[in-house]
Amino acid sequence: MAKNFVIIYADDLGFGDLACYGASGIPTPNLDRMAAEGLRFTNSYATAATCTPSRYSLLTGSYPWRNPGAKILAGDAPMIITEDEPTLPRILARAGYRSAVVGKWHIGLGEGAIDWNADIRPTPLDVGFDESFIMAATNDRVPCVYVDGRRVANLDPSDPLEVRYAKENPFSEVPTGRTHPELLTTWHSDSQHWDAIVNGVGRIGFCRGGKSAQWDDETMAEVFLERAKGFISRSKEQPFFLYYALHQPHVPRIPSPRFRGATALGPRGDVIAELDWCVGQLLEHLRAEGLDEDTLVIFSSDNGPILDDGYADQARELCGCHRPSGPLRGGKYSVFDGGARVPMILRAPGLAPAGQESAALFSHADLPTSLAVLAGIAPEQAACVDGVDMSAVLTGQDEVGRESLVTEGIGARTVLRHGTWIYIPPHPGPARFADKDTESGFSPEPQLYDLTTDIGQRENLASYCPARVQSLAEELAAIQADTHHAYPHS
Repeated sequence: MAKNFVIIYADDLGFGDLACYGASGIPTPNLDRMAAEGLRFTNSYATAATCTPSRYSLLTGSYPWRNPGAKILAGDAPMIITEDEPTLPRILARAGYRSAVVGKWHIGLGEGAIDWNADIRPTPLDVGFDESFIMAATNDRVPCVYVDGRRVANLDPSDPLEVRYAKENPFSEVPTGRTHPELLTTWHSDSQHWDAIVNGVGRIGFCRGGKSAQWDDETMAEVFLERAKGFISRSKEQPFFLYYALHQPHVPRIPSPRFRGATALGPRGDVIAELDWCVGQLLEHLRAEGLDEDTLVIFSSDNGPILDDGYADQARELCGCHRPSGPLRGGKYSVFDGGARVPMILRAPGLAPAGQESAALFSHADLPTSLAVLAGIAPEQAACVDGVDMSAVLTGQDEVGRESLVTEGIGARTVLRHGTWIYIPPHPGPARFADKDTESGFSPEPQLYDLTTDIGQRENLASYCPARVQSLAEELAAIQADTHHAYPHS
């Protein structure tokens, strides 16, 4: 059994973004060392190519398409996990675990029409966490404040915070990126990010007030890191679970001054270098607290990479020969494999082998059940809707893993991976998202790829293998139709 668990979850990091996965140009010595001291997975999947759905699955063990609310949420969206739904921290609490979330949340807060100047309910505290220090959504969305427990941190009652998501600015006296582009001091942004201006950066959504509570983008990484380290220090006398949800390399990519110019790839490369440093600092803190040998640490990402996502930060121009998705096709938003197949590294001294690669097929929806079993909870008590007990995979004893799993691109457009085959049903929509300069993977025809010979998904075999297409289509339909154990959502 493992005593403590830490999940470090990056935001929009690709399969090819780390040196230990073949990247060049971005120094990631801490993650490379973590891989050398643990297991590096090559067939690990987030459940979606976008953030909210994959994070929902990570905590609930349920595929996101089972919950209609599991889509990219606004910054003031209501909580999509119900207060009695099984979650990873709730399950671990049965074994005496204390849990915390630090960093990006983006699974909703409150019940709608949040009053940001009063106690907020529900928050992560109402879905199993004992401590919570988060941003509500993403760093390109308002409100640009930290929520500590149930309250906005550092808020001045005489300057109340108001937040609105609307087509037009409801605060006529507050300048926006659309009306005052000269105030955008960091980078000019696209029309999605020309609402509120915070720290010279255009954001999604409108807000006014709450000036004392606004975060500093340049110090965000260290703020979250220190809170994560503090939870570890306070909890070392009992088993603990930390969900450390990094904001890098999501846009806007604003590294701290010490990492500005750390790479030749511009801000995106710099924040990945910063991300790696954060991982190293957390691992070093575990060692300093004498917890290194007792803690299982998993590093992964919520979905694949994106270069052009709303800000003119030259990510594409400076990318050079670096391939964020590695050999995979597609990235964030896409139904191709680069959308949800992500790096995953596990380090657990004495429990998992060191310096090995695992090709086991693994879904992030398996984490709640698998970690609970490793905590000593009986599999039947740790069961989730779609998660499978993959504790043997996490300890390197099983190199095969799942037979199949389901992922999705934007808009809950599902994909089935079965063994080495990927089946993509016909999905309506453009073949390319022009504003993101990335492939969607959508096609009016079914797609079938054999990853043993075509990891880049270039040769569609659907017309040559009609029987296999039919079999996989039926398997996907059966999984989607099986609602017997699904948790009901209103």
